[in-house]
Amino acid sequence: MILALEYHRSPGRFVAARGLTSTRMGSRLSGMVAGNVAPLRLVNRQAPELPGDGWTRVTPILSGICGSDLSLLTGHSSPYLSPMTSMPFVPGHEVVGRTMDDLPGVPKGSRVVIDPVLSCAVRGMEPCRWCASGQQSRCDHVTAGRISAGIQTGTCADTGGGWSRQMVAHASQLHVVPDELPDERAVLAEPLACAVHSVRRVPIEPNSTAVIVGAGTVGLLTLIALRELTQVGAVYVIAKHGHQKEKAKALGATAVIEPRKAVRALRRVTTARMHTPEMGADFLLGGVDTVFECTGGASGLDTSLRLARAGGTVVMSGMPSGGVDLTPLWFRELELVGAYCSGADGADFADALRLAGSAPLDGYVGTTYPLARWREALNHAADSGRLGSVKVAFDLAR
Repeated sequence: MILALEYHRSPGRFVAARGLTSTRMGSRLSGMVAGNVAPLRLVNRQAPELPGDGWTRVTPILSGICGSDLSLLTGHSSPYLSPMTSMPFVPGHEVVGRTMDDLPGVPKGSRVVIDPVLSCAVRGMEPCRWCASGQQSRCDHVTAGRISAGIQTGTCADTGGGWSRQMVAHASQLHVVPDELPDERAVLAEPLACAVHSVRRVPIEPNSTAVIVGAGTVGLLTLIALRELTQVGAVYVIAKHGHQKEKAKALGATAVIEPRKAVRALRRVTTARMHTPEMGADFLLGGVDTVFECTGGASGLDTSLRLARAGGTVVMSGMPSGGVDLTPLWFRELELVGAYCSGADGADFADALRLAGSAPLDGYVGTTYPLARWREALNHAADSGRLGSVKVAFDLAR
């Protein structure tokens, strides 16, 4: 038996959580809701079994709490994803851990990070068109094969997840961590790989302009990827909290802007024209070449669409929630691009591990919690911006 945080389907709790966090006090209530209303429980459960050859048991060391996890627990994840999960599952897809079984090239006891996508190779199936081309995040077979439905580790009943003492992973998911890379940096490899993937989803022309909406984990890591992997010119970051502004400046942001001042500030630096509609927020005619929406919120996407120039691109890096007025998409002929997980047949993870070692990430994982203090951990993660944290994680050794 292993200790694990287990998510189980409960429509009543899902609706209750969504209703509470949709109020004016929703942002302050989200941590409390995640810990007390969400269908999550600390249990002793059977350790997951190895589904077949090429699999290993993994003992998590650190496992991050992601914004998509919080969206699920507070009732804001889309029902669209429900057929692609299997219950009950153990959340946690940002994992650094140690293998418990020998695999070719990955001996027992290796420290690894996990690509969470449960692709054709993981499921023992002939590769679909996307897996065959190295774009596993687009896999068409996430509900088929030798394991239960699940778009990734942390949503599948058979694999377990990082919020537990033990899980299983397929060899194709494993990336060995360099000895010199501390656990606190290695646990950022998965969100870094997602940031690398989002930057590679669109062409970034040399000296072009970009905006990053949101300076939480996703936004800051996207800034690192932009600066390290492209020849982008000016990068403006919209940040809400003081510590986020300081970190964005340290990572090379051209300027950091408060959300309420974003449109006016970008009007000045891009020489665009600002307009104020009868209802709704201000927008620009003109604007920036590429906008990365990194909050997952409806207001973040709404802002992004209002800042992009005609023919520009908006990349959705945060998991979306809520409805948005898409008129700018139509009128300005924008490109709206999704960026889910990582791809490039492992190249994104390789670059993420390299960046995790070289980028100024000390202190990004500033607070960790044992599983027994899970309510406190979720409350902290939900309010991390105000509390001055970037990434909150579970320490499975405690």
